[in-house]
Amino acid sequence: MPRVPLFDLSNASPEVLSAVRKHLDMGYRLTNEKKTLLHSLPCFEALEAESYRIDRLLQGIVGKRAADLFEYAVSIENDCLVCSVYFVKLLRQYGIDDPEAFEPLPDEALLMEYGHAMARDPKHVPDELFSRLQARFTPQEIVVITTMGVFMTANNHFNDILQVEPETL
Repeated sequence: MPRVPLFDLSNASPEVLSAVRKHLDMGYRLTNEKKTLLHSLPCFEALEAESYRIDRLLQGIVGKRAADLFEYAVSIENDCLVCSVYFVKLLRQYGIDDPEAFEPLPDEALLMEYGHAMARDPKHVPDELFSRLQARFTPQEIVVITTMGVFMTANNHFNDILQVEPETL
């Protein structure tokens, strides 16, 4: 049972409705996480709108599929049911029915390994792994990748702490 009810859009201010329209017009869905965040427009904008902006930067670096696999890896490692369900559904669009049993491309494998490592123990990401990241990505790209991983972790924790219900598969 969610700790915070979903926001009732019928009582939304014009500012909230404008933010929702903008979000939907950009092709995004209004998930349960977002409907919870809408209780505070600044929080919705900080966690959702900004994470989408960083995600677009990440996709420009590694492509959409690799970005989605990275974010999936962070969510799985954080054991976030809401985000894991979301990404399993999304990855099916690429023909990936079992993300743990397919053969990722080299960059995807590296990103997934980094996603797992940073979510598992952010203070101890292995130097050897980080060296491989540095051999493949520029400092600016590593900052974008890491920032997206941090946003995913924030999303994961938000969902888990407030017990947001996952979308159905």
